Amino acid sequence: MVLKTGIVGLPNVGKSTLFNAITRTQKAEAANYPFCTIDPNVGVVTVPDSRLEPLREIAKTDKVIPATIEFVDIAGLVSGAASGEGLGNKFLSHIREVDAIVQVVRCFEDEDVHHVSGTVDPVRDIDVINTELVLADLEAVQKRVDKQAKLHKRGDKDAVAEMPILKKLEPLLDDGKPAYLCDLTDDEHKIAKHFQLLTMKPVIFACNVKDDELAGADDNEYVKRVRDYAAQTLNCETVVISAQIEAELTDLSDEDAAAFLADLGVDESGTGALIRATYHLLGLRTYFTAGEMEVRAWTIRAGDTAPRAAGVIHGDFERGFIKAETVAYDDLIACGNVAAARDAGKYRIEGKEYVVQDGDVLHFRFNV
Repeated sequence: MVLKTGIVGLPNVGKSTLFNAITRTQKAEAANYPFCTIDPNVGVVTVPDSRLEPLREIAKTDKVIPATIEFVDIAGLVSGAASGEGLGNKFLSHIREVDAIVQVVRCFEDEDVHHVSGTVDPVRDIDVINTELVLADLEAVQKRVDKQAKLHKRGDKDAVAEMPILKKLEPLLDDGKPAYLCDLTDDEHKIAKHFQLLTMKPVIFACNVKDDELAGADDNEYVKRVRDYAAQTLNCETVVISAQIEAELTDLSDEDAAAFLADLGVDESGTGALIRATYHLLGLRTYFTAGEMEVRAWTIRAGDTAPRAAGVIHGDFERGFIKAETVAYDDLIACGNVAAARDAGKYRIEGKEYVVQDGDVLHFRFNV
């Protein structure tokens, strides 16, 4: 399961530099002028997970396969995109194809890096992008209301189900708020997914700071404003990154990168935190298989049952599922090996109704 996360933002906020750093490629042109990204660049990114190495040691294997997610670098957006300004129509069509959004926000001053609005104001920049997405969604909802109203009068089943949801969404969007803030039931959410609204997608903000400001980012006034605004107004998480630092880390070994970051006074590069946060933003969780052949992280959705998790490996595993031998990661590490975990009563046999937990180490029994 590989889901797409779109990296968006105004021109010249560091989107393409960050994309290149995350994907360890130079696919995206990074330049100091608007619209240097036109067609979206795509890269598959491994999800950092400190649990893999201890599992490798227990399994006594040299092969480790981490989980992955896909990032898409999307063209910079400008005010008026919903009306087709700049690359608006392309931007909106590309963002419609992703599952979640990372919005990169410029939180640094630099006279040599042009800002499309002339000044640095991250909250204003967030509002510019959100306004365009909301306007596009409002138009889509209003068109759907007009279409379904006629069918609703005839008692059309789909129209009867959709109209109450559309009537909830329309005033919210008209008030400039994203669709994901709408108070919908689980069943209403399932129906609303068919509307393909841009602002129904989960969002995380990436505050881009200069290299010498990363260690003290908590004191950065721009970062503080974004964190407050994202949490209080938009109910979103914020991660701090430095695209400039990430670009410099790309060609370094793990040891040299760690030393470089230590010199800057930080423990981890921002991309690691961003990737993990995005993984959870998508509603994804990880379970592991561990044996002499390999240790592997498998991606499932939160709430998936054991048969569905087995199906991620192979469809036959799901169709012929019998049971799952299960041990929690923390229990396995505490015990030191599977045999000790079994003796301690931590090794369990779970059936079809078991909901797999993040970090479970599983062995499936099946018959087809």
